[in-house]
Amino acid sequence: MYSVFVVDDEPIVLEGIRSKIDWESSGFAFAGEATDGEIALSMLHEVKPDILITDIKMPFMDGLQLAQAVKRIQPWIKIIILSGHDEFDYAKKAISIGIEDYLLKPFTPDELLKSLQKTAVQIDKERKQLSDISRLKEELKSTEALKKKEFLNNLVHGSEDMSDVMQESQELGLNLISRFYKVLISRIKSRTDNIHNQEEACSLLNSYSASWEQAECFFHHSNLLVCIFKGSTREELDESIFHAAEAIAHIATKNDDCTVLTTIGKTVEHLSQLNLSYEDAKKILEMGGKEEKNRIISSEDLEEGLNPDSNANSSATGILDLKENDPLVERLKYAGKNDISAIIDESMELIKNNPGQFSVFASYLLVDLIFAVSKLVEKLGGDIKKLKPEILQRKFIDDAVGDEKDFRKKVEQVLSFALEYRDSKMTGKYGDVILKAKRYIEEHYADQNTTLTTVAEAVALSPNHFSTIFSQECKTTFIEYLTNVRLENAKRLMRETEMKGYDIAYECGFSDPHYFSYIFKKNTGLSPREYRLSF
Repeated sequence: MYSVFVVDDEPIVLEGIRSKIDWESSGFAFAGEATDGEIALSMLHEVKPDILITDIKMPFMDGLQLAQAVKRIQPWIKIIILSGHDEFDYAKKAISIGIEDYLLKPFTPDELLKSLQKTAVQIDKERKQLSDISRLKEELKSTEALKKKEFLNNLVHGSEDMSDVMQESQELGLNLISRFYKVLISRIKSRTDNIHNQEEACSLLNSYSASWEQAECFFHHSNLLVCIFKGSTREELDESIFHAAEAIAHIATKNDDCTVLTTIGKTVEHLSQLNLSYEDAKKILEMGGKEEKNRIISSEDLEEGLNPDSNANSSATGILDLKENDPLVERLKYAGKNDISAIIDESMELIKNNPGQFSVFASYLLVDLIFAVSKLVEKLGGDIKKLKPEILQRKFIDDAVGDEKDFRKKVEQVLSFALEYRDSKMTGKYGDVILKAKRYIEEHYADQNTTLTTVAEAVALSPNHFSTIFSQECKTTFIEYLTNVRLENAKRLMRETEMKGYDIAYECGFSDPHYFSYIFKKNTGLSPREYRLSF
């Protein structure tokens, strides 16, 4: 299955592509859409499709600029350009960038499907070439590759004679002149100790990393990718290194058996200090032990007391170290106001599936919620018996399960207390960033221009750094979360108002009512009309 993302400023074109291709049976998956290149670039960073279909002339950022940006930061994405008769000069430029195909408007669904199939063949061919392990081994054996690896290895370990570094780097064809540097280390592991899978992932990474202009990379041991990143500013350096870290995770985990732990050392200003950044990254890697999660951890975050795996008991560590494996406890870490309604609706759905046993299932669900809130409060240094003793009484449960109205009221009361207490205790960058981002989304979800970039700006982080933190801590991508917030509010308006479907779509931040209906059914299994009739 190949995922496809579409960008066009004409809603009728988007609707045609979305609705006239039988995605499931064709071997392709519709991954999303956008109406201009600027919004698309933010979404592509999250969605990471295999194929991008883009119109060439659009407002704000046209298809040519979008294609250039995508080829630079997500080189695995294959691009199909859509163009009008009078846009051939644009198309020629796009072809020079390295697009896979070019379709002249108007085109038929069959023509588009043929283009997609042609591109899929190219993807398969490239994957086969990139996973050719014997080619990687031969490349690593070459004299030039070995010299480069030895030089870079000595450089990050601080054992290279700095007086000869510039001359030697030039002789090896390496450009190491920059204002700032960081070292990144990625450890690629097979969950099942399948060496072939591990080597295949490393082979893919070896090929892709060779094309990064802002980095010099080599493999230290068989499964440790070490990269020296350069930047003229600290912001530029952070942007490129987090882009790369996410690309590494995406590429290496194409095989579900593989996991990647990526660590990023601190920023240094001289090549002679590279070993300090390397030791930083190495230390974090060792702290990660044998963990089999896909994670990206930055040294500069940890310096602010943000170790995601810290065992500190302080209530002000910022990131909650909740390891009880309770999904509800995990969810309450960063739940927002919109999540209260969603949690209540999910509880009511479980109760509705068991008619005639309302009090039994309502009691069970409420007790489970109170238990999760108790664990959350305890983790933050509080005592539920002192802070909210009434919810531990049998009477509280009995009063709650009389009818649906009482149940909703009591659940909302417990959740509101939990979120207020959590917010009063959480300090530190991760906690503040996630909660501030969610509050921003709650206030601006109706704005069609709310994107990864605008929310990242609101929390004063680069889009890449913010995206990494958000997905790791919230266990969902930014785009998925924003879409869910919009859908939850759409459901609320359907239940509580008589607004027309297309008005609800615009009210909740969707730019196209047809796309809203498509996303709504994809996420709920019901059309907006069917959902409204179910109440």
